Amino acid sequence: MAAKLEDVKGIGPALADKLRSIGVTSIEALAITPPSFISEATGLNIDRAVKICQYARELLKINFISADEYLQRRLKIGKITTGCKALDELLGGGVETLAITEFAGEFGVGKTQLAHQLSVTVQLPRDMGGLGGAALYVDSEGTFRPERILQIASRFNLDGKEALKRIIFARAYNSDHQMLIVSQASSIIEKYNVKLIVVDSLIGHFRGEYAGREMLASRQQKLNRHIHQLLALADAYNLAVIVTNQVMANPATFFGNPNKPTGGHVLAHGSTYRIWLRKGKAGKRIAKIFDSPVHPESECTFMIAENGIVDVE
Repeated sequence: MAAKLEDVKGIGPALADKLRSIGVTSIEALAITPPSFISEATGLNIDRAVKICQYARELLKINFISADEYLQRRLKIGKITTGCKALDELLGGGVETLAITEFAGEFGVGKTQLAHQLSVTVQLPRDMGGLGGAALYVDSEGTFRPERILQIASRFNLDGKEALKRIIFARAYNSDHQMLIVSQASSIIEKYNVKLIVVDSLIGHFRGEYAGREMLASRQQKLNRHIHQLLALADAYNLAVIVTNQVMANPATFFGNPNKPTGGHVLAHGSTYRIWLRKGKAGKRIAKIFDSPVHPESECTFMIAENGIVDVE
């Protein structure tokens, strides 16, 4: 029988109900939630909040481990096929769990298309490149299209209506709402066996609400908290996170690509793998890994077809 919040030292039925009401529905969620948030949301004394979070981590045996033990944990990482052999090879087998994979690029390069396709392929059984799980899709720009899911699902021989049922959709209307959705994701993850979280796009609301250099520090602090929310979920539930990112132009650039990903150093440090997407000739798209702890800097080509992201013939 799975452990419950009440199994954590210092948590009784009343406190457990309070925690569940703020979206902390499991021991895993408690272990990764900042004590300051728990204190503010429940009125609990900060010292007690620190202690129950510590007890949760002890119960889950989140402690010091040897590098050898960590390697064994890394061997349990899952990978989700993109449905495109060239992209899978570029990523070393697909999109990894326990990580944030960022797809950056200007409009029309295929970021949202990839987000849709991965929301389908994560549902495939493991022997077909999926994780047999659901997707949580956070849409901040109003670009999610269930009709597109039906087209892609048909390609992978999945029942379209069933595929839609396994994508939990949330429309984020501002940056606070976007962060709230993620903070309440634990209960959704457990209920639907979510193995992929998509945020499309990560930074759109932050750019719109925090305009001007004088707002930059506040924006980056808030964005940093949001990224760590996502990293904590990936780590606690062994799931994959993909985020799409916009670009900004540097008018002072005279040679080379004048565009660069938005989000600055905060997003650069927070993303585990960063892939730049750009348009090529004859309808081709080019994907390039420009930041990774393990992959060499390399690129591949793909195309966007009626049934999704495909290899170039």
